[in-house]
Amino acid sequence: VTCFAERAVSLRLTMPALSNDPCIEIRGGRHLVVEQVIDRPFVANDLSMNEKERLLVITGPNMGGKSTYMRQAALITILAHIGSFVPADSLRIGPIDRIFTRIGASDDIAGGRSTFMVEMTETATILNNATDNSLVLMDEIGRGTSTFDGLSLAWAAAHFMGEKVRAFTLFATHYFELTALATEIPDCKNVHLDATEHKNQLVFLHSVKAGPASRSYGLQVAALAGVPPNVIRRAKSYMATLEAQQSADSPQGMLALSMAEEPPPSPLQDALDDIDPDELSPRDALERLYALKKLSRE
Repeated sequence: VTCFAERAVSLRLTMPALSNDPCIEIRGGRHLVVEQVIDRPFVANDLSMNEKERLLVITGPNMGGKSTYMRQAALITILAHIGSFVPADSLRIGPIDRIFTRIGASDDIAGGRSTFMVEMTETATILNNATDNSLVLMDEIGRGTSTFDGLSLAWAAAHFMGEKVRAFTLFATHYFELTALATEIPDCKNVHLDATEHKNQLVFLHSVKAGPASRSYGLQVAALAGVPPNVIRRAKSYMATLEAQQSADSPQGMLALSMAEEPPPSPLQDALDDIDPDELSPRDALERLYALKKLSRE
């Protein structure tokens, strides 16, 4: 008890309000571990789940904070149920019998199970054992197999959780088709983790907003990770081909990789990619500028 008291003061925790009604109402929730290791202020977020909102479909870019948002909900729930104060401005929570998680991707080499087999085994455990008083975290169900198989399994699992089990479910996905679940399941709602582009740079805002995400920013995240610029340019070209096919309502089939021709080489673009402005002296910068101007005329 003394330890709980010291942590409550040091970490700015608040007393939860326990309720007999089924609900998880978090205001200004934080992830204690992430908050301690980052060098910037943690962006607190709300979570509202009750009898009328039991399935939350979460979309947004990689690194946008979807997994952190889901995990902090579980941590806050655990702390409340062991008698501790919680990292939130306020919490009202009803009885939770168990917490189920399907997060991350790893295989089981010793057991002879692939990544997808591990994922499906964990999913089956959730579908067969969760109750309407359970908290369920499901992150990117179906990503370990083909697009159509994965999307179909994710859609069916979400419907089962929302219509049959009716557990409090946080369902993160990159399948934007699943945002239509909010129109199919009465207790389902869309939220997304926000991001924006500023001066050709992707900025993660880490704030949870209502509604589905408008973009995934996959190519921008790949560029942040150091993928070569010519690979990013080719990916953009192929993405434009796919988007054109989709807008034309063409029949879905195997991805037409052969249609994505590599963009013609651009000496000007390659020269720009090779420039590191921080390493140039004023004289070098002027020489590069003249060279680029010459290339632009060719």
